[in-house]
Amino acid sequence: MNSKSRTAQLDEVSKAIIEQLQEDGRRSYAEIGKAVGLSEAAVRQRVQKLTDAGVMQVVAVTDPMQLGFYRQAMIGLRCSGDTRAIADQLSAMKSVDYVVLTAGSFDIMAEVVCESDDDLINLLNEQIRKLEGVVSTETFVYLKLHKQLYNWGTR
Repeated sequence: MNSKSRTAQLDEVSKAIIEQLQEDGRRSYAEIGKAVGLSEAAVRQRVQKLTDAGVMQVVAVTDPMQLGFYRQAMIGLRCSGDTRAIADQLSAMKSVDYVVLTAGSFDIMAEVVCESDDDLINLLNEQIRKLEGVVSTETFVYLKLHKQLYNWGTR
């Protein structure tokens, strides 16, 4: 099954609801309803269906550096064998918040959030580099989060 066949078919009203929530995830259903021409109850039902279907989620996005985590980094992994198994193991690690299989210089990219540089070193040496199939890693330490948006619309 290719990604096109898995794409949710959304009508214009559902797209408008998603875009309203991308602008402000705390916007009330009544306010969204006025903007898209539905009742508050109808918006609530649509949001629930979109959430249940995995089309969207409404979450608080935080800045880890403001919450006491000193070090954030992206780690590129070169692997041998089944990258999906390695990605599953990375996904189970508490400090790892993002894992993606890639094509190019790295087989997997993983974002990590650590309390200190020592925690990052330990994560790399004691967990990630010890995974079977990990051939090498390259770590890109974040100096400053310059832009992070989630409002790419619904096209």
